[in-house]
Amino acid sequence: MRIHTLTTVGALLVSLSLGVKAGAQQPPQRRSDALGALSESFEQIAERIAPSVVQVFVSGYGLGGGQPNVLSKQSGSASGIIIDPEGYVVTNAHVVLHARHVRVQLADRVERAHAQHPGRAIAGARLDAEVLGVDTATDLALIKVPRSGLPALALADSDKLRQGQLVLAFGSPLGLGNTVTMGIVSAVARQLDVDDPMEYVQTDAPINPGNSGGPLVDADGRVVGINTMIVSQSGGSEGVGLAIPSNTVRDIVGQLRAHGRVTRGVIRVQVQTVTPVMAAGLGLAQVRGVIIADMDDDGPAAKAGLKIGDVVLSTDDKPVESLRQFGMNLYRHAIDAKVSLEVMRGSEKFTLQVPIVDRPDDPSRFLEMADPQKNLVERLDILGIDVDERLASVLSRLRKKSGVLVAAMSQNASPPGDRFLPGDVIHAVGRTTVTSLTDLRTAVSGLKDGDPVVVQVERGGEFQFVAFEID
Repeated sequence: MRIHTLTTVGALLVSLSLGVKAGAQQPPQRRSDALGALSESFEQIAERIAPSVVQVFVSGYGLGGGQPNVLSKQSGSASGIIIDPEGYVVTNAHVVLHARHVRVQLADRVERAHAQHPGRAIAGARLDAEVLGVDTATDLALIKVPRSGLPALALADSDKLRQGQLVLAFGSPLGLGNTVTMGIVSAVARQLDVDDPMEYVQTDAPINPGNSGGPLVDADGRVVGINTMIVSQSGGSEGVGLAIPSNTVRDIVGQLRAHGRVTRGVIRVQVQTVTPVMAAGLGLAQVRGVIIADMDDDGPAAKAGLKIGDVVLSTDDKPVESLRQFGMNLYRHAIDAKVSLEVMRGSEKFTLQVPIVDRPDDPSRFLEMADPQKNLVERLDILGIDVDERLASVLSRLRKKSGVLVAAMSQNASPPGDRFLPGDVIHAVGRTTVTSLTDLRTAVSGLKDGDPVVVQVERGGEFQFVAFEID
């Protein structure tokens, strides 16, 4: 099984000829009133949805080449939807992550009366866009174009979606803009793995590379999801498409719009969904909840009395059926608030109050904070981020609360990844102390190819020197 995101790189323009041979005569056919009504309803939905669906064109950097956290130059196109008339657009994180340039092509049917309405966009205008925030965990991004009066779509309640419902997928598959396909909801809470924290809407509506970020709508024209990937053996549509549920989109986009990042509360435990086999093997009385597989010995869960092997049955009196549900229940709590856990240990049931803390960021997540234009340190071939108070609080075992965090290496690094690792914090170049990106750029600005350089980094709570020649 292969999973493919839906961005098309170097959009393939294909001309499709469907139907009968040119000139062939077809006998007139009478269509039933019901079929005609269905067709007209789909036409009306397409007429209403299409103006709010955009194409997103990107060029810049992306992860690739078989090297983790190494950036390479890429370009491509995908889709997005307008969610606010003031120019706010939702697309997938993998579409815009590390893009140097992001442009949004408005639909041809957008308001044409530019002369009468100067604040509105010209039909089909291609506009520069600003990336306001990305969340790689859910693969969502919020971008903005400098226009107002745009046709926006509202997000529906995806919890009301049911298996078998008719749905339409909009987007730009293979670079072909303004495309719509039809199918049904194949599953409403599809997980790629039982312990995958993400759940998707699965559909057999044909979607292909380029559909990323486009809307999945129900028969009433309500947006129930954002198309994000396909499961395919061939790389093309095989009837297994996945969309991010609209309720997830609403929560994540709201945080990105307000803060530019997503805060997720945790209690620093590793949990797994209780399966029938697990319940039988451990002699559990019921097949539900999540089991504590591991925990931080100094974390809030351990301090509150939770133990490995405990089964969490509910959070704040809400039953827990899966890992995702457990995580989502925690995410919605404010940092420093407490969550009430109903716990089963053996045959005993009891309740614990556990404080919520901010999730520590792993090095890969810092990629979403880096802009190749603003954060590139050319002489060192890295993307660096200033270590501020907030960043210092989530970096484990950081001994000096300043410096420059290495988020990624440029593909120009020779050889990439051998000098620095994602998560390294640079504190000095030679004998010059580094507390910010400005300091770092100043310290290396005079270096020429072939010059020796020694960089002091903090890696995993330990200081060390990295020595190499500039090239």
